[in-house]
Amino acid sequence: MYDLTALDAALSGTAFAGKLHYFATTNSTNTQAMSAARSAAPHGSVYLADEQTAGRGRGDHAWISTAGDGLYVSVVLRLPIPAHRLALLPLATGLAAADAIRAVTGLTIDLRWPNDLLIGPRKTGGILVEAFNDSKRLPHAVVLHAGVSHAVVVGIGINVHQHTFPPGLATPATSLDLESGRHISRQTLLAALLKSLERETAALLDPTAAKAIPARMEQASTWIRGRNVYVHGPQTCHGVTAGLDENGFLLVETAEGLVTVQTGGLREKPAISS
Repeated sequence: MYDLTALDAALSGTAFAGKLHYFATTNSTNTQAMSAARSAAPHGSVYLADEQTAGRGRGDHAWISTAGDGLYVSVVLRLPIPAHRLALLPLATGLAAADAIRAVTGLTIDLRWPNDLLIGPRKTGGILVEAFNDSKRLPHAVVLHAGVSHAVVVGIGINVHQHTFPPGLATPATSLDLESGRHISRQTLLAALLKSLERETAALLDPTAAKAIPARMEQASTWIRGRNVYVHGPQTCHGVTAGLDENGFLLVETAEGLVTVQTGGLREKPAISS
């Protein structure tokens, strides 16, 4: 459970104050936020739950969302930014999440492009950004939906208290409690996360600050340069990562040449020994 009165007080002065919507159980906080956004929910509306029965990640992958164990939150943002800058939003969100986790736990997060939060080789969180847009283009981690609104929903899931995970996950999982060796307050983490998200999304409004996001993402990630990877999704390929372009798209040096990956996910591809 969250103390919404205390949480709202902690968020005083931010765009999120007075806009918290809590569910003990819901299908998906992103689904709730998307529905609210279609009904003109204001900028800064926050949807959080103790449990999700149909939590989802990018590509409609299921997100394990057991009651009381994780942080499950989605935020409606209405950002007056050019459409091309929308592609930087998942990266800005990853930077915000990494900063909040570090501030609350002391743990260092490795950002796996475009939307995974890792501690070492283990996944502790993920990001799903969904936006209404008339364009059919799908910039990396942003899922676009046709519609009249230009609201963006940022969903973040973080494993906090879990001690066991289902077998067969594509990436081994962990939690903040396991990695820190202590009980981490979901409420403290959520307040830090929302404040950090507000700072990072404000950078998107400034062309100079927005331009620096790809370089900042590269500094926060071991995956963006010099990593032998397999890219799964619409732009399937494998090769060595070679940085990000100005839009935050991943550059991969393949046997056929340099590929600019706009959408997809990464897995490490072990080098073939000679």
